Amino acid sequence: MLPVASLWIPFTVVAALGQVARNAMQRSLTAPLGTWGATNIRFLFGFPFSILFFAVVLIFSGDHVAWPPAAFWPWLLLGALSQIIATGMMLVAMNDRSFVVTTAYLKTEAIQTAIFGFVFLGDHLTAWKVVAILIATMGVVITALRPGGKKSFAELKPTVIGLVAAAGFALSAVGYRGAILTVPGVTLVTAASYTLVWGLFVQSVVLSIYLLARAPDILKKIIGLWRPSMVAGFMGAFASQFWFLAFALTAAANVRTLALVEVLFAQGVAYYSFKQPVSAREISGIVLIVIGVALLVAA
Repeated sequence: MLPVASLWIPFTVVAALGQVARNAMQRSLTAPLGTWGATNIRFLFGFPFSILFFAVVLIFSGDHVAWPPAAFWPWLLLGALSQIIATGMMLVAMNDRSFVVTTAYLKTEAIQTAIFGFVFLGDHLTAWKVVAILIATMGVVITALRPGGKKSFAELKPTVIGLVAAAGFALSAVGYRGAILTVPGVTLVTAASYTLVWGLFVQSVVLSIYLLARAPDILKKIIGLWRPSMVAGFMGAFASQFWFLAFALTAAANVRTLALVEVLFAQGVAYYSFKQPVSAREISGIVLIVIGVALLVAA
């Protein structure tokens, strides 16, 4: 059996699987709901499931939670708002480029998370972990870039959007880890679940108010598509639950580097669901990603 400190490894793999499934579902809902409508289903329909998960955690842990401390809120808002922006940009990029290549862009967040975690949280990184992050990130770059392609803005736009989305997800990971670490007097599992509930609540409120003011018809369409939205919301909350558990146990950079296995899962989804082929160059990049992840786990 894995020691508790190493449970972040299976937690991250499960979260990555859930996230690929959720991203694929959100991608299919972008056409009828628009970018921000498809983004909102992740939070709005995920929020009730996060409460259910939290209730189960409380039953088994026996913890009692109080109102979050003042230090909790800046970290939570950083995580929640960065994730909203990053999710919207991710869906825009997915509409312009293939599912797997966009996922590869997003995985550049590993090195960005390492930098942000070191700056904001003082997360320690060993030399081997830095090497692992760099190798895996090189694999992402090889997978994502298209040699010989046009260098017009139209060609670069999805790349730029994907990289900015990755920065948003990196800030979100650091913000949520910071929030989890401020919750006092409870187990890490309870702190992670508690933070998830508040995060999804803030995101649901912010995006629903925005859509109500700017595009109320989208909210009606979301209600009309409640069945696929419910599934996407469940997968989003399920993946987030395991992301947060992993963040509670180790540095965000470790989690986000291991999460590069998501590119492999996305490749399978792209091939079998979206019928998008993979090139030899993309395969070579994926091999580097696997090597980097293996080094990280060994370290």
